[in-house]
Amino acid sequence: MIRRIGIVGLGLLGRGITACFLEKGFEVVALTRNHEEHEFAFPIIGAMLSELVDRGVASSKILKLWKGNFKQVTDTNGLADCQFIIESVFEDLATKQKVFDDLEKVVPHDVVIASNTSAIPISVLQQSRKNPGRFVGMHWAEPAHATRFLELIQGEATSKQAMDTTIEVSKLLGKDPVVCMKDVPGFIVNRIAYAMYREALHLVETGVADFETIDRSLRNTLGLWAASCGPFRWIDLTGGPSLYAKAMQRIVPTLTNDSALPLPLEDLVKKDAHGIKNGVGFYNYTPEESRIWEDRQRRHTWAVKHWLDSEFPLK
Repeated sequence: MIRRIGIVGLGLLGRGITACFLEKGFEVVALTRNHEEHEFAFPIIGAMLSELVDRGVASSKILKLWKGNFKQVTDTNGLADCQFIIESVFEDLATKQKVFDDLEKVVPHDVVIASNTSAIPISVLQQSRKNPGRFVGMHWAEPAHATRFLELIQGEATSKQAMDTTIEVSKLLGKDPVVCMKDVPGFIVNRIAYAMYREALHLVETGVADFETIDRSLRNTLGLWAASCGPFRWIDLTGGPSLYAKAMQRIVPTLTNDSALPLPLEDLVKKDAHGIKNGVGFYNYTPEESRIWEDRQRRHTWAVKHWLDSEFPLK
């Protein structure tokens, strides 16, 4: 039985992933480059666990137990006896491959190594690996400790055993994992999302509406149904495939299929826009506005989770 988890990287998602496993009583060995990064991550992980308790998701006992189940290391050798590994480092192929090179030197050949990637094909990550069958994709969403989302990706060489193990671990965490059976760029969620982002930017670029109007329109419509049913159920609930096919024949030919970056996005990249991180994005933010929007989104995440847990209990 898998009880000892190795996590490489304690960035935004890595900290949430760590909290997920600690909340369920797993032993976690976390690897990051230096002690300063560990010192920064430690209280944040504790705060996430406190939030899980406050929200009624976890028992208060975990607040006394988690530190004893948590080990911090700065060398890959510290992961040698882990039974499942999650890599969650910078979204860069060379960086991830270097991590895998180091892991292969110390981790037994039958231990699954999951990559928390949102776009890099798992089949590419499997290339040049000694045992490519044990590599899977494990795409998390922020805040990782609160959402039910977990997207698992099967690369061309991923073994059935590796995928089955990853599904089992995901369910032990209380997630609702979905499996992407074909390793396409962007997988399921991001592939659909980026099509929407591109069309939204195209509408701005062609003068149909501004950023705020499009945001408000989708918040007041897409926000009503996306959490409850998804696109195909929504079609069934609002007229059915035959009705949507007629509309699709008119609308689809008019959608943009431009492969270049949309100009509004290019302009913001030139301004080094990092959203709430530096206050520059599609909107400008003061530090206080950044905190308000982060808090608003976090409260929404918890509301959606509690509703989903009530309406769609996990099996």
